[in-house]
Amino acid sequence: MTLTQLRYLVAIADSRLNITQAAERVHATQPGLSKQLKQLEDELGFQLFTRRGRSLESIAPAGVRVIEHARKVLAEVANIRSYAANERGEYSGRLLLATTHTQARYVLPPAIAAIKREFPQVSVDLRAASESDVLGQLDQADLALISTTGSVPQGGMAVPLFRWRRVLLVPDTHPLAGLQRAPTLAELGRHPLISYESSTRADSSLQRAFAGAGVTPQIAMTARDANLIKTYVRAGLGAGLLAEMAVTHGEDGDLRIIPAPAEIPECITWAVIPRGRVLRDYALGLLHWLAPQLDRRDLRRVLEGNQDPNWPQPPAWTQLSQSMAV
Repeated sequence: MTLTQLRYLVAIADSRLNITQAAERVHATQPGLSKQLKQLEDELGFQLFTRRGRSLESIAPAGVRVIEHARKVLAEVANIRSYAANERGEYSGRLLLATTHTQARYVLPPAIAAIKREFPQVSVDLRAASESDVLGQLDQADLALISTTGSVPQGGMAVPLFRWRRVLLVPDTHPLAGLQRAPTLAELGRHPLISYESSTRADSSLQRAFAGAGVTPQIAMTARDANLIKTYVRAGLGAGLLAEMAVTHGEDGDLRIIPAPAEIPECITWAVIPRGRVLRDYALGLLHWLAPQLDRRDLRRVLEGNQDPNWPQPPAWTQLSQSMAV
C-alpha cells in the first residue's frame, strides 16, 4: 500500500467515481489510476467499489471505511510536510483559499499582495464561490473566508476577522437618493431590491429582518457578484443592497451610498480552517494580516490544540480598511 494509491482512491471518491475526472485531478493517466486501484484492492483482499461492467457504480461498505482512513492518513502526511517546511524556513508552496466573490474582489487583493511581497515564491489559488458553496471546498483549501450574522460557522476552526454592515446603492434619480438617513424597512420595501443570491432564502438575515417588521421585500434580482449588482443598479432595475466593502466613493461616485436600515444585522467575516490542519507560515501570515488584533503565537497554539480559543472582538471593516491603507 502506498500514499499514491491512497491519494488515487480519495480522488476517485471525490470525482463521483468518474475515473477520467479522478485521473485529471491527480495528474495521472486513466489506465495508471485503474492499475493502482486494482493493486490496492488485491492487497486488501476485497473490492472497494461495486462495479457494473468496467464502470464503478458505488462505494462498497468496506470501501467507505477505507476511504475515511485514507483521508486521515493523507491529512496527517500533509501536516508533517507543512510542519517540516516551517521548521526548515521553507517559504515556497501553494496557498489555496476558498471565499465569496465579494471577499475575493474587495478584501483579499491587498492581503494577498502583502503575502506575495513577504513570500514571493508562494503561489495563490483563489477559488471564489457562492456563500453556500464556500465551506464545501474546505477539505481542499488551506482556509475559507465566509460571513455570517453572528453564528459561528461549522466544519472547522472558525476565527473571527472583522465586522461589516450592508449599504444601499442607488442612482441619483432613485426616490431614496434624497434621504439623509437610513430608510426604514417599510420605506425600503416599497422599492425593488437587487442583492446577493442568499437574500432569497427564507432563513437569510435579510428576510428575517423584513419579516420582523411585517414587510415583504421586493427582490427584483440576485447575483453572486457585487459588480453585477452595481451594473443592474445603474440600469435602473432597483436599489442595490450589498456589503460595505464592495462600495467605494471613487469607483461608485456616480451612485448614492445610503446606510441600510439598522434592523438588517451586522455581519462577521470568519476564516474557517480544517480541524487538525498544520498551517504553513505564509497562511498564518495572511490570517494575521486580515486580523491584526490576533497574536500569531496565540493563533498557532489554538490551531495546534494547545490553547482554547478566546478571540478578541473583531474590528469594524472601516477600522481594518484604514489600517490596510497605511
